[in-house]
Amino acid sequence: MNRIILKAEALDGFLTESDKSHLAKMDGLYREALACYNILSTTRLESERGREEGNLIRLYNEMGSLMQEICSGEKGLQVYSFLTPQESHSEASRVIAKLRDYRTENVEFVYYIQRAYEMLFKLAWGGTPASNKHYMLIQTPVKVPVTNYAIHKINNIDEKIENTVMCVMLRGALLPSMILSKEIEEYSSHAYATPFALFKINRDDTKHENDMEYILDLDKSYFNLESLDGKDLIFADPMNATGGSLVTVVKYLQGEGVRPRSVRFFNVIAALKGALRVVRALDNCVVYTLWMDPVLNELAYIMPGLGDAGDRINGRDQAEYPRNIIQLIADYGSNIAQLYRAQLREIEDTVLGRVFPSARETGEK
Repeated sequence: MNRIILKAEALDGFLTESDKSHLAKMDGLYREALACYNILSTTRLESERGREEGNLIRLYNEMGSLMQEICSGEKGLQVYSFLTPQESHSEASRVIAKLRDYRTENVEFVYYIQRAYEMLFKLAWGGTPASNKHYMLIQTPVKVPVTNYAIHKINNIDEKIENTVMCVMLRGALLPSMILSKEIEEYSSHAYATPFALFKINRDDTKHENDMEYILDLDKSYFNLESLDGKDLIFADPMNATGGSLVTVVKYLQGEGVRPRSVRFFNVIAALKGALRVVRALDNCVVYTLWMDPVLNELAYIMPGLGDAGDRINGRDQAEYPRNIIQLIADYGSNIAQLYRAQLREIEDTVLGRVFPSARETGEK
């Protein structure tokens, strides 16, 4: 099989001694939090519950302050809840709380994922100077006494967004990538629909965090190397646990001669370790995350995390009948298909261009 494999030890080699010291301190704080969880899940005493809730608040404040201190010295780490005005923090916190909640079902979960990526888009591209605007002429449904129009000004960010390619790490990142591409289209003065490159990459879930393997299946991926060279590559994965999937894909592309102008990685939640690995491993890469979580468990899942974001967005695959890209898109239903029409056209062209290559690509006349 045509596969690329990256091992966890290669990832850890990118971390500095300072990184390892910070991560060890964070692990110690979270072990204290785990002891609180254990008491809260078993106690029936209100006094004991109140005490442990107070301990958790203290520990989370300590972990938050430490993460903010670490990220403040890293230009490549842009955390919404650390950088935006205080009044914006409660909005991010509420979105993350809804996504974490085990009671949040699929439809509502997708709604909050959409909100999260709208906020991340604003974090990355919302700082354009107020003087740099372009005008939109919009025809409204009002036709009395004549057809009405409205003028709206929006940030002119064409130069920042119209060199981008949306790189999808299948499968949990498919819908978030479409959401972010839609935001780019809406802010482009030319309704720029990003091209797509689709990478089938998985972690080996029989492994643990310290010996994890990341497997890029080239036979089930859809991309054109030439179309990626010199581009601003955007990855939108809701969860960045270890950073291994992104590093595997980008290092593979660089090995094939692709030289991205930049790499941007958008996460709803990122683990501190995974975020540090990414910015250490990749040059000219910025990680944008709505919320940072402190640690990973031995299975490389983010804690406290929100479970498997891919399953909560897309539903579970049957182990013996995994869905292909077309089946996955079909399961999103007509509402998603109508909302992200331009994005689906780009994805279809990418997939069908691989399955049914043109005469130029095959050498036929």
